[in-house]
Amino acid sequence: MTLKYFYTLFIIVLVGINNSTFGQDWRSFANIDRYADANAMLKADSSSENRIVFMGNSITEAWPVISPEFFQNNEYIGRGISGQTTPQMLLRFRYDVIELKPKVVVLLAGTNDLAGNTGETSIEAIAANIQSMAELAVQNGIQVIISSVLPAIDFPWTPGRDPAEKIVLLNSQLRAYAAENNFIYVDYHSDLVDAKGGLKVPTYTAANDLVHPNKKGYAAMEKLVKPAIEKALSIGK
Repeated sequence: MTLKYFYTLFIIVLVGINNSTFGQDWRSFANIDRYADANAMLKADSSSENRIVFMGNSITEAWPVISPEFFQNNEYIGRGISGQTTPQMLLRFRYDVIELKPKVVVLLAGTNDLAGNTGETSIEAIAANIQSMAELAVQNGIQVIISSVLPAIDFPWTPGRDPAEKIVLLNSQLRAYAAENNFIYVDYHSDLVDAKGGLKVPTYTAANDLVHPNKKGYAAMEKLVKPAIEKALSIGK
């Protein structure tokens, strides 16, 4: 077990002892109960041998809604929560990923951290939280797919943060980490980005959105992540 793994557990224990994060109960902060009922049903069902969980924010949460056939036909499980940042995902990772005993987890996170949804942070801190989730997955026998953060030229709910270059820097750290640890890296960014560093409008997102993919955007992502999942499953055999 790595030092970072023990550090992650230490932080989680501290949060539990203090029972307060950002002025909230830690379970509320992480929205632990969002998928509690669905998780209970999955844990009671042992029929799926190749369970795949998608962990993320609103981009992941909306995916099964906008492209239901992709999730239904492949029996993928979406565990996205709108607005969430990587520390929130890290807190609920055991409940929404590990306890479901998937073969593969697809991590897509970091957008809301850069938007400052739970306060100011650094690229290094965002990457470290994603790395901690990956290490927790490995410790539990789960294959890891790390996704690039999608391009964004601005965040309409917190305008003026100029995220395009920060996303590139974060993605470079995630790509390097994936390579160092033999994780699969899915580069959505390169396929979806426009000349200014944003998500292509109107091809892949609406002009009044700039962050969330439309149907064509998700279709482009599916072409990249599906073979990555198949590769991860073959590694796990």
